[in-house]
Amino acid sequence: MKRVVADSNIFISALLRGGKPLELIELGRAGQIELAITEEILDEIARVLSTKFRVSAEDVRDMREEISGFTKLIAATEALDVVKADPTDNKVLECAVAAGSETVITGDRHLLELGTFRAIKIMTVNDFLAHGRGQ
Repeated sequence: MKRVVADSNIFISALLRGGKPLELIELGRAGQIELAITEEILDEIARVLSTKFRVSAEDVRDMREEISGFTKLIAATEALDVVKADPTDNKVLECAVAAGSETVITGDRHLLELGTFRAIKIMTVNDFLAHGRGQ
């Protein structure tokens, strides 16, 4: 099974807008891919939903619980300093390394500009759904 880390922006887009990000999340929910996540990524999802999108605390709690139900919780094992332009993006790479992931799915240009990191492919959700799903 393909191991994948989805950036917080993918989860947020899936929850609020659906579309391709939701397709990716549904693959994880169905057990077709393994979606790894850290507490730090879950915290960022919750923070952005509540502050930027004004989602109620109860709904944020429900969404966090839902995500936790179909993802694999990973503890980062290494602090990385790879993304200089936006150091908060490093938590996504830390999760991918700790999980042994093959792919990072993101819409973040700082991560996408890397292309790969330690043989982990970094791609958009559209590219993954079109080309990167191979088991």
